[in-house]
Amino acid sequence: MKFNSLAFRLFATSAAWVLVVLPLAGYLIYSLYRDDVQLGFDSQLKKLLTALSIDSMNTSGSDPVTPPNLYEPLFEVTHSGWYWQIRPLEGASGRRLVSASLASGELPSPYDKKFPTDTTGTRWMNVPGPTGEQIRILEVVDSPGHDPDKTKYSVIVAGPIDWLEATVAKFRNRLSIALALTGLGLVTVTLFQVRFGLLPLRRIEKGLASIRSGDASVLAGQLPAEIEPLQSELNALIKSNQDIVDRARTQVGNLAHALKTPLAVITNEARDNTSPFAGKVAEQAQLMRDQVTHYLDRARMAAGAGAIGRVTQVEATVEPLVRALERIHRDKGIAIVKKIAAGAKFQGEKQDLEEMLGNVLDNACKWGRKTVTLTVKISNGDGKSRPKLLLIDVDDDGPGLTDEQRSKIGKRGLRLDETTPGTGLGVSIVADLAASYRGNLALEASPQGGLGVRLQLPAA
Repeated sequence: MKFNSLAFRLFATSAAWVLVVLPLAGYLIYSLYRDDVQLGFDSQLKKLLTALSIDSMNTSGSDPVTPPNLYEPLFEVTHSGWYWQIRPLEGASGRRLVSASLASGELPSPYDKKFPTDTTGTRWMNVPGPTGEQIRILEVVDSPGHDPDKTKYSVIVAGPIDWLEATVAKFRNRLSIALALTGLGLVTVTLFQVRFGLLPLRRIEKGLASIRSGDASVLAGQLPAEIEPLQSELNALIKSNQDIVDRARTQVGNLAHALKTPLAVITNEARDNTSPFAGKVAEQAQLMRDQVTHYLDRARMAAGAGAIGRVTQVEATVEPLVRALERIHRDKGIAIVKKIAAGAKFQGEKQDLEEMLGNVLDNACKWGRKTVTLTVKISNGDGKSRPKLLLIDVDDDGPGLTDEQRSKIGKRGLRLDETTPGTGLGVSIVADLAASYRGNLALEASPQGGLGVRLQLPAA
């Protein structure tokens, strides 16, 4: 998944939303649960304090009585964290009562420390307990018989905060695991959703690749309703492209027939006359004919180059060319050695590849002594920003050319040796054809001692 891809954007936004919302939801749930546990813990302390105050102070004497231990069994376990204590306030004499769990310890009084009361007249305080553990104290001030004229007593109940924290921590750990698994599941489902949702685009990509490679002529298949208009427009564009190419070829053919016939008549009439004027007319008519042929070929190349779906197998095209050229030059005993990469395909018309390879190989056979080597390789590329290329090398063992001569080769109609049959148009035609396919032609010194032709063309 690439950083700038549509899939990454969809996945990243969904994953970011999950990573933001789940922690916030977890924190909210944890806070609500902690408050609920705290409220339950405080409610339990209030119930214990109310029961303790009623049972110990509901007496007609001047001192509180020991309440029956019916509230919390942990009051009987030494240093359990659950304690109660009853003692007189403000230095008054009176009886001090404590739970068995407090033993010889003593609990501080929120009343003595000037803690304010809540709406129910009780005071709260968190302090270290007898063994250093954190405890929560709840205190109410009462008198025996609930008589305000008698000695005031501090009635205290305390419970361990560790119990509260342990309960909350256990819930927090479980909640974290549950939310983490939920987040992982959501991210996984999001990834699947993005992949599944964008799958039709992958089918479109493969369909267009098939059209470009010549395996299909239209973008076929059932696509989602949202993408069907795109499919229709692409098919219409492909059809329009093909129609334009066909019309261009038809017009080029019509123009060729319209011009060649008058030129042929002019040439024939001029040749029947032996005057210098007629010779000049015949010469210029032939030149016009060559120019017309040249530019009509270029128009045909421009129409065909880049047409969608034109793919040519290189090896299948090379085989008959090699056999024909070896027969033509059998008197010299020329051998053409082929080294063609498996599956090499040319992105273009078969006749254009035949014309380019035919011209280059024919020149190599004319000037080579015994061997001509044809090498076809495929360059690496991603098919998008760096398209794959056919690297075609033709080397001969002939006399070769100097740097100056190689710089002149390709100028239309220029021939370095007038004794060899030809028109001087071969290299120019090959260069024009290669350029029309966004390729190029280069001439170098061959490792075999002769001329090396380097041709780059688009690979399918």
